[in-house]
Amino acid sequence: MSLWGTNDTIYSTGTIKKIEIDSTTSDATVTGNDDVIWNTTNSPIGSVITFGNDDGTDAGKDSPKGSGVIKSITSTTVVVLNGSAGITTIADAQHVYNISEQPTYLPEDSNYGGNEIYGVDTTEQGVVSAASGKAHQYAPPHAGWVGIQTYVDAHGNYRVKTETLVASSSISNDTSVDNWALPQS
Repeated sequence: MSLWGTNDTIYSTGTIKKIEIDSTTSDATVTGNDDVIWNTTNSPIGSVITFGNDDGTDAGKDSPKGSGVIKSITSTTVVVLNGSAGITTIADAQHVYNISEQPTYLPEDSNYGGNEIYGVDTTEQGVVSAASGKAHQYAPPHAGWVGIQTYVDAHGNYRVKTETLVASSSISNDTSVDNWALPQS
């Protein structure tokens, strides 16, 4: 598999029930609820799975955070990730996830959390660039795989940092997880 692809969403049906970290290998085992059916078509080895919903509000604050590269599929409801950097463990819950073709090196990048990387297509980039006010702050300089971080500066001002990590005008299969910052229209 290449280092990245163009699909912002390959599969996101169902919810995550449990994330456990193996103390020996540091790999994460992710268990989906019964509404998940993972296989090599919708969850290819080498794809990135991202947890949580960092929607800029308190709604996503209790979601697990992080992302990892799929190492193996052990059943239709269990995948093993290569490493566990930045992943929080959960038990007996129903949390959202997204499987994408984002760059495989990003889950290990300490500059961004797994839920701070977005596949931005040209429509989203154009809509946000044309917006005004707070919405315009999310405008990345180019479509592609983009890191977006929000923070409040020392003066109490809301700030947004965007960085195009991989420029690409061919991002497709948009996920709705990013619509809070990157609307389609």
